[in-house]
Amino acid sequence: MEQLLDDPSSDTPSGFAELGLRPELLAALTHLGYEEPTPIQREAIPHLIAGRDLLGQAATGTGKTAAFALPVLQLLDTTIPVSPKALILVPTRELAMQVSEAIYKYGQQLRAQVVPIYGGQHIGRQLDALRRGAHVIVATPGRALDHIRRGSLDLKGVQMVILDEADEMLDMGFAEDLEAILEGTPAERQTILFSATMPPRIESIARKHQRNPIRIQIARVTGDSGTVPLVRQSAYIVPRSHKAVALGRILDIEVPTAALVFCRTRNEVDELTETMNGRGYRAEALHGGMDQEQRDRVMGRLRSGAAELLVATDVAARGLDVDLLTHVVNYEVPSSPEAYVHRIGRVGRAGREGVAITLAEPREQRLLENIERLTKQKISIEKIPTVADLRAKQMELTIESVSTALTADSLDQFAPVIAKLSEHHSIEQIALAAIKLAHEASGATLDEVEIPDIAMKRDRPAKPKFESGPRAKSGFQPGSDRTARIYVGAGRSSGVRPQDLVGAIANETKLSGRDIGAIRVSDHYSIVEIPDEAVDDVVASMARTTIKGRKATVRRYRDEKP
Repeated sequence: MEQLLDDPSSDTPSGFAELGLRPELLAALTHLGYEEPTPIQREAIPHLIAGRDLLGQAATGTGKTAAFALPVLQLLDTTIPVSPKALILVPTRELAMQVSEAIYKYGQQLRAQVVPIYGGQHIGRQLDALRRGAHVIVATPGRALDHIRRGSLDLKGVQMVILDEADEMLDMGFAEDLEAILEGTPAERQTILFSATMPPRIESIARKHQRNPIRIQIARVTGDSGTVPLVRQSAYIVPRSHKAVALGRILDIEVPTAALVFCRTRNEVDELTETMNGRGYRAEALHGGMDQEQRDRVMGRLRSGAAELLVATDVAARGLDVDLLTHVVNYEVPSSPEAYVHRIGRVGRAGREGVAITLAEPREQRLLENIERLTKQKISIEKIPTVADLRAKQMELTIESVSTALTADSLDQFAPVIAKLSEHHSIEQIALAAIKLAHEASGATLDEVEIPDIAMKRDRPAKPKFESGPRAKSGFQPGSDRTARIYVGAGRSSGVRPQDLVGAIANETKLSGRDIGAIRVSDHYSIVEIPDEAVDDVVASMARTTIKGRKATVRRYRDEKP
């Protein structure tokens, strides 16, 4: 019988010292500037130190890493021969590197050895690190399973297994890998699951692999009653042909310090990055077609302030943790409410305000309603700024910059310029000319295009255009011009379900569950919607694997008739 802890107790003692952490960890936290534990840390750490299994629900940015990393180090005995005592599974290599870096910093005084293993890094380097020994392994599921099968990762001494971002790993198709890894660890281990959402699949893993777990649920931080939440959520209804212009104008009005813009495909990422650079923004692209060196260079530019916009796909942005982000933009409505929650969790952290903006096409309005129901928060539908709004904002920014310049101490050096110009022009004309130059130098654009204002409609959606009978999956429609469909020669008669197709594609290709669109499963075949650019890779990869234990024909679907 699991125990549920919804809210932190108001009389819980403050500070990390009261959580029972060893002096070396307290010293490391003080050195790193940590003062007070977050709610998830305050609730989780004592239970984990006591050896309890735990099922924790908390959004990205709530301090989950320290919540499990500190107990791992607290329970670590570094006096015995080095061998893996804790296995931490994460969905992406970026998150693997971030978690291992955090554990290294927390555990420096303990001389804790941590090794990250993930895809995209030469396996020889990982084999050498594992041979030297490690106390803590941070791994992506696929690469962990690879090492287990090679015999280079021995789990027989593992005492703790942590699944971080468990829902993300399931969405990426790692369900079978997770099961295989968990089955290969000692039965008496301590098992910890952290997830931003709690779908039935997470509950199923908890029932199967945990023993009487403590359950902790930390709500997303909001303001006091009657105040605005830390993440201001808004949406704009925009025709597809005007989305790039609308985004530029909205960002001109918002003036973000740093923004993360989510797109569905890598082609869309590249095109939008080019468009935003043309508008005067310092934009960088991030997607699965880039190697690790390129990704590191892009993230370095964003963190240093050399770039202000990061345009990325969901897969490429998973695991990114950038504290200076002020805005998250959904260039399209996410395919699931859970994806929306993950995305906006990257802003509004540590008491800072953040902004979440969604550009919705008219046909995506129903998806916005689904998100509102899940989050129990209203997404404000805003009017797209007009040309007049943009010009007013640009003038406001010019006034601010000139006002700041007027407070400078070095204005006297320009007095001779005023004296010379005033021989032929009035002071007012000189000031107007100077302000005009300052206004144009600020990058203000003359945007003359008015974007159609589409009213939000809550009407019943039209009947799907594509369906094949009473047992067809409702809602399946042909995709946009950037999507395509593949035919899979296996259906209900072979026991195939939509989740089997998502898992097979996510396991064998670079696509994630969120890149996959509508799915229709018929008796003897299935149709799956995917990004057009991925068709060749998916067809080739699926030809080398099985679905429900059997080979299936996979090809591009071209016939519009069911």
